[in-house]
Amino acid sequence: MTSQTMDLDGAGAVLDPEHVGDIRGALGTIRHDDLAPRSGSAVLKTLLAIVGPGLIVMVGDNDAGAFATYGQAGQNYGTRLLWTLLLLVPVLYVNQEMVVRLGAVTGVGHARLIMERFGKFWGAFSVIDLFILNALTIVTEFIGITLAAAYLGLPKVPAVLLAAAIVVAAAFTGSFRRFERIALAFCGASLLLIPVYVFAHPATSELARGFVIPQLPGGAGGLSTVMLLVIGIVGTTVAPWQLFFQQSYVIDKRITPRFMKYEKADLIIGIVTVVVGGAAIMGATTVAFAHSHLFGHFTDAAGLAAGLQAYGGRAVGVLFAIALLDASIIGAFAVSLSTAYALSDVFGIHHSLHRGVRSAKGFYAVYAALIGLAAIIVLIPGSPLGLLTEGVQALAGVLLPSASIYLLLLCNDREVLGPWVNGNKTNAFTGTVVAVLVALSVILTASVLFPTISARQILDIMIACGAAGVLVAGFVLSRRLRAVGVAADPVDRSGRENWRMPPLHLLQRPAMATSRKLGIGALRVYLAIATILVIVKIVELAIGH
Repeated sequence: MTSQTMDLDGAGAVLDPEHVGDIRGALGTIRHDDLAPRSGSAVLKTLLAIVGPGLIVMVGDNDAGAFATYGQAGQNYGTRLLWTLLLLVPVLYVNQEMVVRLGAVTGVGHARLIMERFGKFWGAFSVIDLFILNALTIVTEFIGITLAAAYLGLPKVPAVLLAAAIVVAAAFTGSFRRFERIALAFCGASLLLIPVYVFAHPATSELARGFVIPQLPGGAGGLSTVMLLVIGIVGTTVAPWQLFFQQSYVIDKRITPRFMKYEKADLIIGIVTVVVGGAAIMGATTVAFAHSHLFGHFTDAAGLAAGLQAYGGRAVGVLFAIALLDASIIGAFAVSLSTAYALSDVFGIHHSLHRGVRSAKGFYAVYAALIGLAAIIVLIPGSPLGLLTEGVQALAGVLLPSASIYLLLLCNDREVLGPWVNGNKTNAFTGTVVAVLVALSVILTASVLFPTISARQILDIMIACGAAGVLVAGFVLSRRLRAVGVAADPVDRSGRENWRMPPLHLLQRPAMATSRKLGIGALRVYLAIATILVIVKIVELAIGH
């Protein structure tokens, strides 16, 4: 394996000069030439300076769609689906830890890496997927803003315009530190869900049981409905935009491999916050609707606030609505930035929050245009906002496997990550996750196209996908066993804290085996067809509506 050690002034493959320099985080600064070992209070100061990427991406994941999905689970099924959150913890950590490594080691965004390593054709697919899904996701954030505003008695148009202005102004300051301070302030406000949970007085033992005992309530007749909700929880918790955002934000914050362990700690803090927030929503709505005639009849997030108010008083409903408003704004921050970073990466234009608007016009134009478009759509009278929310969840579930596969391939690319490539355990776990995501994607696509799908048919799909997964795993394992002692090269992980990816033009394009090309090609064809079919179905429903 060829290694390249970059000196302090070496930018490696970074595409924007502003991505090299002092780390100016919301809660502290680390000088670019600070190589001193950390101990005692210095460890805490370093962590505070690094905190941001992992926390923002995870709290941004508890957005308007998540509020609706978790609330639906609590209102319709109580705490019996809480185990899904605990099950997703290792998935969240492994996925996001891989993009943290990619960002810190390469200095190049996710979309650009896909294009450079797999070709423009595959890169274009990824960016188009991301753009469509992100644009629709931002619309759902503004739907959340309108629901919260309506509950709080605020006029719709001024509320939407003010929220859009806040989201745009926060990024347009020309200062990374100012943006991060604003974003972290909104992240702190997400903790309002804790008093909502406390005021609801849920039974702790029931909550604990829901976490550790997997259940699929509803019986044979309702299994298909429950399975779709489980897939919705997965889709809203593990979203493709997270990968693109986290990698680019780590780069923009100038985090290098020397601070990898601190960024992993930041990620863990974010994941804990997500699980606590999701559990608080499920727990509070469980108690509020348990003995109500509205139990099992979820409508939307505003209905959740009204139910909480009927159970615990006006203050609880208001706190929930403010938390929903806050979550929607954080989601709009993160998803818009994810798209602006990705498109700027691909087209080679300046893309950094360290830059002012004049020196990164394209980057800020994409960001502002997405926010403006979303605000306009939710203000159009008669817009099928409920269908848009459902459609985004469906598309996220359909497109999940693609992003995870590219991530796995990039993290096994020695030209890209050198001594930071995946180990066997990470590959085995991620491969299993990808197989599960493919199965969930197939089930979700089938359910959108055929709403009357039965529990038996869902089970048949799971069995078929499981059998296919076993065959693929066997094929990969047999190839790897044949390669042992012939072409397998042990990874030298010494000195990796100073290793950065060389400039992109110096990398050798990976030779992709025919079997891998066929596999990726088949997946892309499926995803393209499934995406088109889901969009057509949503349009048909919208026209009927």
